[in-house]
Amino acid sequence: MPTIATLTMNPTIDVAYEVDQVRPTHKMRGHKANYDPGGGGINVARVFGRLGGNANCHYLSGGAAGAMLDILLDQRCFARKPIRIAGNTRIATNIYERSTGQEFRFVPPGPEVTAAECAACLAALAETEGEFLVASGSLPPGVPADFYAQVGAVARARGVRLVLDSSGDALRGGLEAGGVYLVKPSESELAGLVGRDLNSHAEITAAASEIIAAGQAELVAVTLGEEGGLLVSSSGALFLPAIRVETKSATGAGDSFLSAMLYRLTVGDAPQDAFRYGMAAGAAAAMTAGTDLCFPEDIDRLFAQYTVSAG
Repeated sequence: MPTIATLTMNPTIDVAYEVDQVRPTHKMRGHKANYDPGGGGINVARVFGRLGGNANCHYLSGGAAGAMLDILLDQRCFARKPIRIAGNTRIATNIYERSTGQEFRFVPPGPEVTAAECAACLAALAETEGEFLVASGSLPPGVPADFYAQVGAVARARGVRLVLDSSGDALRGGLEAGGVYLVKPSESELAGLVGRDLNSHAEITAAASEIIAAGQAELVAVTLGEEGGLLVSSSGALFLPAIRVETKSATGAGDSFLSAMLYRLTVGDAPQDAFRYGMAAGAAAAMTAGTDLCFPEDIDRLFAQYTVSAG
């Protein structure tokens, strides 16, 4: 069975529900309340498991919310490996307004994490197993910006390839040490890394190629939102247009993309074919309301369309 490990430094309990209309000061009755374990690495693991793989979930867990997160993962039969912290795991809220079709997302910063808790996390990762270690999501307060670089060093010592999906200083710090197998920035995140605006596919490709030439990453998968995505490697670039679907939620589309791409890499696909499958998964996630991510049958159907439309 394909196996990966994931790291979620700032996990969430994702609460999603619908209201008829968002109105200030009024009590708004919710419908269809749903509770999911969330955060970048956990979302990647959820999709990877649905596709038939196994994901070992490393994540920080603290307080009553952390205990609930543990339960939610147990209910989904995950191989969970919590690192206990003193602070409370965060709770994020996703609200869908029925009258307008708009989505509102409220995400707190997360708990303060100590140096000792960071060290405990690195020690846990020293025992990790899997072809890839996916370090995904934001870093909570107290975690140094170069933490993902430290994670990369641990992964390399284990012979595990690091996959990085973050933003801001955490993304920059993770790349500066080099040795990342795959990094997944958005267009704006890539622009921030290279320090200039990117106004065309050629400019995006050139920026991604700089990261590869510097030895920071082997593959750069740039998500372009409604436009599509670009996969850049030392052998060239592949652009895929986005598949048009009825969008119900933006939650987890990037995580679904990354997970599906990794799944296909673990079963032997070439990066370009895996990228195509990942793009189909991102579109499938957008079709799913709330925080429920994507489903294999939707991915396969959209992947078949991609094969025809993208050639």
